Amino acid sequence: MTRGRPRDATVADRVVAVAGALLREGGYAGFTVDEVASRAGVAKTTLYRRWPTRDHLVAAAVATMLAETPLRDTGDARADLVRATLDIAAGLRAQTRALIAELVAYGARHDDLGSFLRELWTQRRQAASELIERGTARGQLRSGTDPAMLIDALVGPLYYRVLVTGDPITDDYVRAMADAALSGVAGQAEVPE
Repeated sequence: MTRGRPRDATVADRVVAVAGALLREGGYAGFTVDEVASRAGVAKTTLYRRWPTRDHLVAAAVATMLAETPLRDTGDARADLVRATLDIAAGLRAQTRALIAELVAYGARHDDLGSFLRELWTQRRQAASELIERGTARGQLRSGTDPAMLIDALVGPLYYRVLVTGDPITDDYVRAMADAALSGVAGQAEVPE
């Protein structure tokens, strides 16, 4: 027999949505658990039962904000990697430069948030690495292609533009940049006779 009211299944979704909205409005520095609780219409104790620290709640919101389409392996490694890079660019465009910079900076200084962000990227890099390895096995990418270096070559320029130059990351830019990175690891082409 359980005591008290049954847990409202919509609370977590509502809280995470409110947390994401607050991050977009005021950034990490302006983010408070009190304001999340107030806007979501829940008690702070409810929040702390599910997310023991402010950073845990921020991490849950960030995971939702940076949600991306899962990598698909259509059998064409080049097209799949370009599509994945376009998806990452779209996710970055949906956030403000200031918020992305702030999350990177605070992630370096706050262990809970930093650990979460690194784990999130580790999972995504692993999925991309597996896709690259399958492309290499099919001969679509050069033998010996280092998945980590290729991922850095595809994603690094996006963050460089967002965090350093402020230049736009248009789809045309992403396609041209991905083409440049992928042409260096293209599989063996047929040699003309």
